[in-house]
Amino acid sequence: MNAIEVRAVRKTYRRYGRRKTFGTLKSAILTGRVARDLKEDGAFDALKGVSFDVPTGKTFGIVGRNGSGKSTMLKLIAGIGRPTSGEVKVNGRVSALIELGAGFHPEISGRDNVFINGMMLGLSKREVARRFDEIVTFAELEDFIDEPVKTYSSGMYMRLGFSVAINVDPDVLLIDEVLAVGDEAFTHKCLDRFADFRRRGRTVLLVTHSLDMVSRFCDAALWLDHGVVRAEGDPRRVIDAYLLDVAAAENRALDRRPATSVAAITEQPEDMMKANEGRWGSQEAEIASVEFVRNDGSSAYVFESGEPLAIRMRVRAHRPLTDFVFGVALFSAEGVCCYGTNTDIEGAKPHEFAGDAEVGFVIDSLCLVAGTYTVDVAVHRRNGVPYDYHRSLYTIRVTSKLNETGIVRPPHRWTFSSGIRISGL
Repeated sequence: MNAIEVRAVRKTYRRYGRRKTFGTLKSAILTGRVARDLKEDGAFDALKGVSFDVPTGKTFGIVGRNGSGKSTMLKLIAGIGRPTSGEVKVNGRVSALIELGAGFHPEISGRDNVFINGMMLGLSKREVARRFDEIVTFAELEDFIDEPVKTYSSGMYMRLGFSVAINVDPDVLLIDEVLAVGDEAFTHKCLDRFADFRRRGRTVLLVTHSLDMVSRFCDAALWLDHGVVRAEGDPRRVIDAYLLDVAAAENRALDRRPATSVAAITEQPEDMMKANEGRWGSQEAEIASVEFVRNDGSSAYVFESGEPLAIRMRVRAHRPLTDFVFGVALFSAEGVCCYGTNTDIEGAKPHEFAGDAEVGFVIDSLCLVAGTYTVDVAVHRRNGVPYDYHRSLYTIRVTSKLNETGIVRPPHRWTFSSGIRISGL
């Protein structure tokens, strides 16, 4: 049996533009300008024929970019809105935590809001009273429950709203990204309650940008993209497809960023590590282009942590040179140098550089944690005087399925003595 059934749902919103500025409301009404000047500018479909099922007792995740239709879908399931066409069926009592503090009256106390929200979700006043202490304890608001909720922080709002939503004992719980507001300890409490819901055969529909949460807790997932279902099924398969699409979009965006062109100068900055983005040097030799290449030979700007990366430089010497060094450096988004080297440091002896050529710097395993990095490339004399130095003109993105901290990810392994049983490493 399905807890939720969505069939060919389309949701259309209409845009209205104000053609002229109203003088006063009275004059606008008397002259009929309200109807005349507020003209429909068009319509857009937030959802375009979406269909899926959520079986009873399963945890189902919906992922996608901002504006993909996730929250609109959740509101239709919650009954907050109605589809333009198609059908949404929900079996059982629904509790929705969609917007932070939705349904709370700011001027009255948390206590009164608990009763009002509980009755709005289908409980009697007596049932709310019976569960009141548990709601307040879970929300960790014992000292503030009689204060007006307008005095609450965003985290307190979220905790109280979540606590009410889960303690009405719904058959179907709808959650839209609100856990991002809570601290880590409260998030763990919520995740424990999710697990308890699953054990009791309740259904959870979760909209979130936390892909790790979807892969860990969801039985199935759906990827929405501009109101269309792009993938559905096993969470890891759906997430992998989504991440590939995100990486492709980032590649296109980074590819459209032109490298900054700065007039060549002959004076080198005093501190290369603190120099701003730019390009300088005598131009006796120049770096004509820089390309980042995957193991399959394709150009890219987004790489998975641990995969190979080749930096390919097309270079040109405007006269034959016997004194030359090629260098590469990687910096974090904060400007911290992760690694830098050059051919002279590594013991290479230059002999001749003439005309057009290509230089490759190959990293067999990109041992960086997820993040954005800038790349410096240079060709210079052995004494450091630059022919052509490109400072922070190129950006790459490193992705990872692991939530590690730091910058560098050194090759490593775990060992365990007898008496410890562990799997997955």
